[in-house]
Amino acid sequence: MTAAPIPAVIVPPRPAWRSLLWLIPLTVLWIALIYWQPVIPASGVPTTAHQLTAHAFIALGLWLGLESADLTPGQCRTTWLAVMIPYTLWFALAWSAAINGVFRIDASPPPVPLLPLAIFLPVIIGAPLLLLSKRVGQVLDAMPATWLVALQLYRVFGSWALAAWLNGVLPGVFALPAGIGDVLTGLFAVPAAIAVASGTAQGRKAAIAWNILGLADFAVAITLGIVTTPGRFQLIVPGVQSIGAGAYPYVLTPVFVVPSSILLHALSLRQLIRRRAG
Repeated sequence: MTAAPIPAVIVPPRPAWRSLLWLIPLTVLWIALIYWQPVIPASGVPTTAHQLTAHAFIALGLWLGLESADLTPGQCRTTWLAVMIPYTLWFALAWSAAINGVFRIDASPPPVPLLPLAIFLPVIIGAPLLLLSKRVGQVLDAMPATWLVALQLYRVFGSWALAAWLNGVLPGVFALPAGIGDVLTGLFAVPAAIAVASGTAQGRKAAIAWNILGLADFAVAITLGIVTTPGRFQLIVPGVQSIGAGAYPYVLTPVFVVPSSILLHALSLRQLIRRRAG
């Protein structure tokens, strides 16, 4: 979620870049729609839909990757359950906490800042488990490198921040870098996936650069979110109060979408680096 200049390598050569010819107009239309009808993102339906879809694709992709690896049927089932059960429970817990207002920011903040904890704890726990697992490494080696890249097309839905800023209900100091960075990451996911599918060194470099862009996006957005949100870490008091700070459905982005996307970036980088090393 950053508006920094895009490295040249992230825009792959033909025909990959042509996917932007239909992705950009669709994204612009989506932003115009949710600007015109802000009730759409406020309902939580888009966030629910794209996260359930991503959840289903992760489950399917993991199973297909396990079947492609040199594993017995029993090992496939055990590994799939070992990943999907905690992931689904985390998904349900984050959703339930958001709906019940656990992350709402009020006049008496809790002793432990729950929102930053919800962002960083899953990454701190999940990243070592996933990146150091030999079994996960086997799956990544068997899985097409395009999957983990193209999956994050859903990041274009971060454009809700831009629509909220246009409607005057989200401060530009957060909404612009966060929204633009998310949209760029989502838009470039498809051409980066097409490029890496070529199997060339240039394609791998494009996918690695895309992953770095996506992680830098989150670094900027998380930092800005923390320093502009009322509480002990606030350094910037924006002229516009954020809509429903810590409230459902907007809080689902930091408490679930952000950490799960960071883990997907980490897995994609591990996969690409392993293949380059090989």
